[in-house]
Amino acid sequence: MTNGKTYASAIALTAALILTTGCTRLRDHQGYVEDEELVAAISPGVDNRESVEKTLGRATFVSRWDENTWYYVARSTEQLAFLMPQPTDQEVVTIRFDANGNVAAVDRQTGLEQIANVDVSGDKTPVFGRDNSLFEDIFGNIGRVSSVPGGGGAPTGP
Repeated sequence: MTNGKTYASAIALTAALILTTGCTRLRDHQGYVEDEELVAAISPGVDNRESVEKTLGRATFVSRWDENTWYYVARSTEQLAFLMPQPTDQEVVTIRFDANGNVAAVDRQTGLEQIANVDVSGDKTPVFGRDNSLFEDIFGNIGRVSSVPGGGGAPTGP
């Protein structure tokens, strides 16, 4: 009987360990792994695009509106079991270049207040104004076409 109790205890302990490991927090780091010494080595007026890329590597992304602005973004997250990951920290190093490609400024921003939460509203894009049904969209222009010459009506003339 002792072997049966030992066997049952071992199974219960193993099951408890498996269940509790599913509830541990998963930590993750995404993006640029910052080296403070390398970032501090970038000097405005001294470095240029090539030296920045050799020192820090390729930027996480280049500004879409101004190709003279490079961003190095890093984010740390935590996730509990199957829930969505939640950000715990974010750091952005912004490097701006002048027209000649020389470093004009190096800025560092940290904190979660930089993160913008985008609320996805589902599979439809909200449109302000009229809310038409499918049939109104398809047949809505019937009778609205003008019969004035040049207005899209039936051709007039000889």
